[in-house]
Amino acid sequence: MATSSVSKGCFVFKPNFKKRKTSVPIDEYFNKGKNESEDSKLRFETYQLVWQQMKSETERLQEELNKNLFDSLIEFLQKSHSGFQKNSRDWGYQIKLREIPTAALVLGVNVTDHDLTFRSLTEALQNNVTPYVVSLQARECPDVKHFLQKLVSQLMDCCIDVESKEEENVQIPQKMTHCSVDSLSSWYMNVTQKTDPKMPGKKRTSSSQWQSPPVVLILKDMESFTTKVLQDFIIISSQHLHEFPLILIFGIATSPIIIHRLLPHAVSSLLCIELFQSLSCKEHLTTVLDKLLLTTQFPFKLSEKVLQILINIFLYHDFSIQNFIKGLQLSLLEHFCSQPLSVLCCNLPEAKRRINFLSDNQCENIRRLPSFRRYVEKQAAEKQVALLTNERFLKEETQSLLENLHVYHTNYFLVLRCLHQFTSSLPKCPLGRQIRELYCTCLEKNIWESEEYASALQLLRSSEKQLGNTAKRIEGFLAQFQSLDAQANEEEDTSGSQSKGLQKTDLYHLQKALLEMKELRRTSKKPTKFEVLREKVVDFIDSLVREHLQPPETQPLHEALYCSAAHTLRERLNAAPRMALHTALNNPYYYLKNEALKSEEGCIPNVAPDICIAYKLHLECSRLINLVDWSEAFATVVTAAEQMDANSITSEERNEIIHARFIRAVSELQLLGFIKPTKQKTDHVARLTWGGC
Repeated sequence: MATSSVSKGCFVFKPNFKKRKTSVPIDEYFNKGKNESEDSKLRFETYQLVWQQMKSETERLQEELNKNLFDSLIEFLQKSHSGFQKNSRDWGYQIKLREIPTAALVLGVNVTDHDLTFRSLTEALQNNVTPYVVSLQARECPDVKHFLQKLVSQLMDCCIDVESKEEENVQIPQKMTHCSVDSLSSWYMNVTQKTDPKMPGKKRTSSSQWQSPPVVLILKDMESFTTKVLQDFIIISSQHLHEFPLILIFGIATSPIIIHRLLPHAVSSLLCIELFQSLSCKEHLTTVLDKLLLTTQFPFKLSEKVLQILINIFLYHDFSIQNFIKGLQLSLLEHFCSQPLSVLCCNLPEAKRRINFLSDNQCENIRRLPSFRRYVEKQAAEKQVALLTNERFLKEETQSLLENLHVYHTNYFLVLRCLHQFTSSLPKCPLGRQIRELYCTCLEKNIWESEEYASALQLLRSSEKQLGNTAKRIEGFLAQFQSLDAQANEEEDTSGSQSKGLQKTDLYHLQKALLEMKELRRTSKKPTKFEVLREKVVDFIDSLVREHLQPPETQPLHEALYCSAAHTLRERLNAAPRMALHTALNNPYYYLKNEALKSEEGCIPNVAPDICIAYKLHLECSRLINLVDWSEAFATVVTAAEQMDANSITSEERNEIIHARFIRAVSELQLLGFIKPTKQKTDHVARLTWGGC
């Protein structure tokens, strides 16, 4: 439905031919108006380097995750089209030609990530199957006519030889209004006959695939297409499949059953459907976290609150991996912009080299860190004085602490994975089924002090403190577990011989022996060898957890590597547009910082912008607002601030100006969605807001 507005306007901007001012370098924004740069340029360059490395890793990860899916799709398309021959006379094959090969690609509800997947899929198909790949969306195809027009226009833009287009014998549909499958079939036959199968600049698996390349049509959002459009196109295409080899790919966000809901059996029977399932978005998130955060490859880390914000947005809003990565990039940018010591957020050798060149101001920034102050308080008095007064000694100690921090991360992630493997399969998963849940808990507090940890492991304290022989200890435990099998077999043989001996005794002695064994088991139960060995393993894991899974806040200088700007990140990513608009219109001083706009609560300042006055007046009205009363109230408030010369302007002209300002303010409120026209009453508008906030 077209939107009608109270007023319309045309705005003309004269071109400015003057020389533009030189833009401020991006790294200058890291200064935040300070006189001292605090290594702003170096921080910006480090941010670019770290983000480029993380971005490359995400792209490589995306390719690996899509590889199996794309390989299966390409294999299906190649097999589906391998039997297509122009001069086929096989009756069974002619019957099969009535079925359109269709790949149902289930991508999940993370719709915002689908475009990237389809772009990668299109490139893979063009490199391995066919140059004719077309992608359509439901909003572009309201009917079959527009469907065919979009199909033809994209086919014309596909990788076709320029020389073949210029030949007169190649019939290309020129009029979009007369597009049909017949014209597409004629165009395809002429193009494939005239086009050299050895197309330059294209990769291909085999030359045979290019002698009669199929046309792959990707419907990105299959659920959104109109039922009649899909039915008509499938029926028409199936009749021309022997002339126009078409392969369909349905992009499905919900469930494959949607195909049978949209298409009746008579139409779905014309499709040869094969199902393909992409990796779930939750598994994708786990892989991204594993490669970007749960590793020592990248020095940048997230605090518990920041990571929880990003995960909550993912789980409760969009399930979008791309948005999660953008949030990660924003966290990285905010960390390097707000933390001067982020200059040390790089690989360890480079960070130790940079420490030697830190300025006096940066040394003071180190001394101001809460974690460093706690570290200093634990030192002897002489060392405290040296750390607070001697710059050289401070830099040497900072290098040592930074090296310890990197060693801490190495041990931390190894023990974290070990604990996850140890507890993820327990009943009810007290520490979480996903490693990200365990990671967030470990970032927040000492996990061994939680009830979940006690209920999951029920461990005793241990005196084991060395991590260097962990691998050997675990190998020894495995060998002992394996040796239990042989011992169990021997015990079975012994128990078997004893049972044979018992068979010879009478019933009285047998019952007496059973009662004695039961009483003995009740008084003192001796643990088996397996239970003893299991306790040793659990105690060993517990000792590792208590020593190496301490929260990052306990480590000195963790602020240089961890982003903790949770409040800023929440404001940027979890925006509240309704509250922001209400604040701007109800209290313009909050944004404009004009002292004249200050007013008591409930009052309307007469010097406020017109839209603010109109907005505050409309909050006092009911569901239907009388435009006449609203205009009079607006004029009353505005005229209180008017100081016009009576000789220079008449009262009638002033009223016209105020009326025009009111109309403009009402139009702006309508554009923002606060009011709408209504036919219930004359000269009334309907209010779409509620309450005063």
